[in-house]
Amino acid sequence: MTRERLVALTDRGLVDRTGLISHGRGEAFDYLLGERTTAAAAAAAKAAAAHLLRARNPVICTNGNATALDPENLIKLATMVPAKLEVNLFHYSRERMEGLIGYLEQHGAEDVRGRDPDARIPGLTSDRARCTRDGIFDSDVILVPIEDGDRAEALVAMGKTVISIDLNPLSRTSRLASVSISDEMTRALENIMASVAELRGDEAAISEAISGFSNKDNRRRTVEQICRSLTAEFDQR
Repeated sequence: MTRERLVALTDRGLVDRTGLISHGRGEAFDYLLGERTTAAAAAAAKAAAAHLLRARNPVICTNGNATALDPENLIKLATMVPAKLEVNLFHYSRERMEGLIGYLEQHGAEDVRGRDPDARIPGLTSDRARCTRDGIFDSDVILVPIEDGDRAEALVAMGKTVISIDLNPLSRTSRLASVSISDEMTRALENIMASVAELRGDEAAISEAISGFSNKDNRRRTVEQICRSLTAEFDQR
């Protein structure tokens, strides 16, 4: 069903064809992780929720793939935090931007940013540099599901806390992010929302979730889980 939805939105011009390659690569890592939320991913989702709750100007940034995969939960999380929702595209066109924002609005989103960029992310030469000043540019904490390494690096260089949702724990995005959630996007968003509900109003718990989290150690746990999955069948024989 997910693949068919991506193909349908590719035909409509909302998802770029290269996004299908990206999705297939993510699926491969999901198989290796057992198509479930690991303990490491759950811990990362909790740390992500804490950062979003503590943020001055949190932003959820979405692209074609993320918008196609789960617009409902992107909107729910943005409303719940609350955080601003902004569309940012590598393969940019005015028509595609309008189409994706319209798609989010059809699912209930309001005040989606991206139509009228008035700032640029330093260090990027692609259309990904286009952003809004009160959104991505001025954010202190930014959630970037299905990210590319160039923009993640540029956002980190701006001093932002970058939260990634990327099934590949070895990608440049996962290595650079402050919090790397190696999980399928819908599972990750639902886990972040559950942690937002759990942590809201508990400043001590929020501080502990942030200070007690090591992204390097958590990524190591994810890689170790993949290694166990790869060898489990042989260990059972």
